Amino acid sequence: MRTVRSGDARLAVHEGGDSTRPTVLLVHGYPDDHHVWDQVAQRLRKRFHVVTYDTRGTGGSTGPKQRSGYRTEHLAEDLLAVADAVSPDRPVHVVGHDWGSIQAWEAVTDPAARHRIASYTSISGPCLDHVGHWTRRRLRQPTPRNLRQVLAQQLHSWYILFFHLPVLPALLWRAVVARNWAKLLRRTEGIGPEHARPARALAKDGVLGMELYRANMLPRLRNPRERRTSVPVQAITPLRDRYVSPALAEDLERWVTELWRRPLAAGHWAPLSHPDAVARMVEEFVEHVETGTSSRALRQHRITPNRKPFADKLVVITGAGSGIGRATAEAFAEQGAEVIAADISGVAAKDTVRRIGSGTAYEVDVSDEAAMRRFTDEVIAEHGVPDIVVNNAGIGVAGPFLATTSEQWHRVVDVNLWGVIHGCRFFGEAMARRAEGGHIVNLASAVAFTPTRLLPAYATTKSAVLMLTECLRAELAADGIGVTAICPGLVNTNIAGTTTFAGVSEADQAVHRERATKGYQLRNYPPERVAAQILRGVLRNSPLVPVTAEARVSLALARLSPATLRALAKITPPEA
Repeated sequence: MRTVRSGDARLAVHEGGDSTRPTVLLVHGYPDDHHVWDQVAQRLRKRFHVVTYDTRGTGGSTGPKQRSGYRTEHLAEDLLAVADAVSPDRPVHVVGHDWGSIQAWEAVTDPAARHRIASYTSISGPCLDHVGHWTRRRLRQPTPRNLRQVLAQQLHSWYILFFHLPVLPALLWRAVVARNWAKLLRRTEGIGPEHARPARALAKDGVLGMELYRANMLPRLRNPRERRTSVPVQAITPLRDRYVSPALAEDLERWVTELWRRPLAAGHWAPLSHPDAVARMVEEFVEHVETGTSSRALRQHRITPNRKPFADKLVVITGAGSGIGRATAEAFAEQGAEVIAADISGVAAKDTVRRIGSGTAYEVDVSDEAAMRRFTDEVIAEHGVPDIVVNNAGIGVAGPFLATTSEQWHRVVDVNLWGVIHGCRFFGEAMARRAEGGHIVNLASAVAFTPTRLLPAYATTKSAVLMLTECLRAELAADGIGVTAICPGLVNTNIAGTTTFAGVSEADQAVHRERATKGYQLRNYPPERVAAQILRGVLRNSPLVPVTAEARVSLALARLSPATLRALAKITPPEA
């Protein structure tokens, strides 16, 4: 530890890692001290010179005697004083959280400080001037969406007005909040008590830190300045932040020349709850600024004009060797995605990759749990965690229930249901650990909500897939992972030509398949249109997408008149 003087403050500064490496300067927020960064700093020290410090008035640092000493311009001077002390000959990479981020914006948007700051990562702490302009812009254009955003942020920021009251906030902080801080973090953020600070220190820092709000909030929000920067900025936006809504980062491209906007499935105290994800994002960004190399995850979150919606996304598609799977692979590739095409036929998967001109082919049986685990591990090791997974592989079984054998039941359940379960489970686990969101698409069918005497086995598996999708959507929402069920009707693919017909001799299988294929060809709904609906469903995070007119009609009847569907299910179609 060393002490750095900045004006009337003495700052307690802590260093670690190789001092010859680029310096990463971590700035904490309210009501924390430098210890909030301990886990992140530990991970970053393996590659960088890492510096933390107690901001003025917190921890081991002294504070000003007057409220004006807490204004952001003085806090920015502190940051630059620390940077000069720990890295006098090389610009530093600044990372700020909460009020640490707010005060860092003051330095980052100061043209005179540009040569001292190599990059900036902001977490849950917007520039107050930007917030002022953000609010005014939405109130000048009072659309329902704009007004909802302003109202939502006002509700998030209720405590700011409370901190401006006399006496009461300090009394409540000392008597209640400081003593119960560990419980509050556990209940609201899921953070263990091992990260709690002593109540006495927290009481002091919490009360003094209220001066940050009183000295800065109203002046900056009432009279926002034009604060721009050419420093590369990575804005990490926790999706479950109770205090800073992700919408506040929407207008940053107005003020920042080079911007990366990255979601994080975490609450406000991300450095404590998700240190691995925060450290990884900081490391990727610093390495990019230092060397020019860029990870796929970083590339996809760079804000650039006319960017394709799925550019640099990694998309895994099962059953990609033909039909809807192949069309979906082609559609994602056209939108800039990197495609992993998996199919039970390695030849068919390779043909899909050849047709789209990019991507990687894998041969895998989705019904084989061990094979799917190996496939998942290999994809992640070679390409990284997917952003989108399309569980498309499926087979058809038709015929009466009483004629369907146990072997046929096992096979259709293994592929159509267990194959989807394996894809959701193995890739979903990796997505949740990464904490950067993602999307899972499960191919169900219109028969998932349309009873029929012709397809009891197939309809049962697809109905199960639809319910699995609904359950997963509820469970994975907190991880920022969307889940969508696609329910096509009659689509002109090769599934009819490969369907197994129960109660039919081997000699008659070809006759039934040819008859079914002609019916699908007569409907002539191309798989490319299903693929377009899949992409649209991902962009809109739709829970359920009925594809084709018959699917939409069946869904409407299932909701409005299920008795009608039950009556139709009893009809036996005439033999062709």
